[in-house]
Amino acid sequence: MNRLKIGIVGAGIGGLSAALALQQKGFEVKCFEQAPKLGEIGAGISLSPSAAHAINYLGLRQTLLDMSYQPGDQCVRHYQDARPLSWTNRGQSLQEKYGERYYLIHRADLHDALVSAVLANDAEAIVLNARCQSISQNLRGATLQLTSGQTHHFDVLIGADGSRSAVRQALFGALEPQYTGYIAWRGLIPMELVPPEILQPPSGVFVGPGHLVNRYPVRRGTLLNFVAFAEREVWTEEGWSIRSSVDELLNEFEGWTSWVRGFMELVPPDQLFKWGLFDREPLKTWSQGRISLLGDAAHPVLPFLGHGAVLAIEDSVVLGRAFAAASSIDEALARYENARIERTSFVVHESRRAVKTFHALDVDSYHQRTQGKAADEGIGLFSYNPVTQVI
Repeated sequence: MNRLKIGIVGAGIGGLSAALALQQKGFEVKCFEQAPKLGEIGAGISLSPSAAHAINYLGLRQTLLDMSYQPGDQCVRHYQDARPLSWTNRGQSLQEKYGERYYLIHRADLHDALVSAVLANDAEAIVLNARCQSISQNLRGATLQLTSGQTHHFDVLIGADGSRSAVRQALFGALEPQYTGYIAWRGLIPMELVPPEILQPPSGVFVGPGHLVNRYPVRRGTLLNFVAFAEREVWTEEGWSIRSSVDELLNEFEGWTSWVRGFMELVPPDQLFKWGLFDREPLKTWSQGRISLLGDAAHPVLPFLGHGAVLAIEDSVVLGRAFAAASSIDEALARYENARIERTSFVVHESRRAVKTFHALDVDSYHQRTQGKAADEGIGLFSYNPVTQVI
């Protein structure tokens, strides 16, 4: 097993986390990325205690300490007058219960740290301009053919190529996404432009009928990241980096408190994007023969619990542990799935439920409906630990 050569399709956060986890167990890994250069689009991501345990395990704790915003108390506020509806603690309270806390980080900062760690182990571990054309396998291994005409042979191949995964489609056929009726905007604002009086506390959520806004600092507090959700019956555009205008955003959130509109008005036009939210049913199995899936390729999840990147990072640590513990490839992939499918399916379904809590028409009853707890509390979301999970 320790001589296995493992290929990974995709060099996003999931693919690189998997590469690092496998490298640390002594496996030879090669990541294939279709982009011409390394980089991660997007903005802030949240890392719950389970992801923090995983990142510590991967040797990147200093990245969390140096590059993330570490929220304390977080407030859910009313969309019209910003009055508090619920308070929760994302720091010491979680630390005491789960041994870790919440971290909020720019996606690119985490991605850069993963790139550096993977390349430090093997300077040739990442191949760029490498788009998957097809995959095949036999009893001896799996073959990846690129659109360039190059072919690469591995003992095992992992598809970490996102929610529109070419590897998943090759294994299980087309899994058509279903539009959910929700759209989202994301933006980044220089923090020096934002009035401090509307950042109490800096990490906060605003709920309104059919709408939700979340905002928090990233980049050592130099940028304010926000994501805003709304309901819309029809959506035809593809991609999650579609340009939007500040006027369009403000029109959607007409009548909202100046605590929200105040920072929305400040977003630079080149830092404002929108996208439609699409959903897929979770797969019952991720593996066929010598090929398996990881992250959004296996279990795309709606963003209402902030666990998309979290699940991919968890997958990666469990995958590395499974291969280190197993005496065969079949055993390793079985251990990996057994430790992950129930967890990921649970988060997928809970994320669907969470939007109903946030978007309810009766905003004033938010505290009563949630019994004073955050949407991700009281459901066992944080009790999973990929470092200690039985495999």
